Amino acid sequence: MPPFVFTPLVKWSLAALGGAMVVHWVVKEVRRVNEELEARRATAKIRDQERRPTLRRDPQTGEYRL
Repeated sequence: MPPFVFTPLVKWSLAALGGAMVVHWVVKEVRRVNEELEARRATAKIRDQERRPTLRRDPQTGEYRL
């Protein structure tokens, strides 16, 4: 049985189509993961935010301190 030979144009076209399919799948997965992370970030809240110390700028030195 003789080997099945493709022309270089067909080989490059198949490679480009496969690459485009992989890129499309990766973009879909990244968007799905980002949506899941945003949903979890929205539900996570800082409960004691008003009791946490904040940095204030020292007028004499210009440094930030608690």
